[in-house]
Amino acid sequence: MEHSLSNQKRPVGQKRRKKRVGRGSGSGKGTYSGRGLKGQTARSGGTRGIARRSAFHQFLIRTPKLRGFKRRSARIAIVSLSALSEHFKDGETVTPKSLASRGLVHKAPGGIKVLNNGTLDKKLAVNVHFFSRAARAAIQKAGGTCSSIPSHASAKA
Repeated sequence: MEHSLSNQKRPVGQKRRKKRVGRGSGSGKGTYSGRGLKGQTARSGGTRGIARRSAFHQFLIRTPKLRGFKRRSARIAIVSLSALSEHFKDGETVTPKSLASRGLVHKAPGGIKVLNNGTLDKKLAVNVHFFSRAARAAIQKAGGTCSSIPSHASAKA
C-alpha cells in the first residue's frame, strides 16, 4: 500500500480525549465540574484567561516608554547639497539609482529628499522625490534643474 495523506494513521496516544465535565460524581469532574465553589471563576464567562493577561503584559513591556514619537509613515532618506556637490560632476543627472550607487542612500521606502545643507556650485539635473524650498532655490541658482518624481509612499496614500 502506498503512503499518502489519505491513509496516514495518527501515532498512539497523540490525541487526548476531551474532558467531559458535569457528568456525575463518579466521573471525577462532576458536581462543580472542576471549577471549585462560588466566585467569579466558577461562573460561566467569568475567567479572565491568564494567557490574555500575560499577552497584554508582554505588550506593555515591549512598548517603548521613552519620549518622542515614532514615525508611522515610511522613512524618507535625506541628502544634502554638499553631498551632491562632493559626489557628482558638473552637468550630471542625479537620480535615486545614482545616489544609491554612490552610497549616499541605502534604503528609501518613503522617497529621497534634498535639503539645503552646504553649498552647491555645480549645474546638476536633480530628479528625486522631495526638495526643501531652499534646496530647490540653490539648485536653480547654480543653473541646475529640479524635478520631482512620485514616491511609492505617496502613491499608496
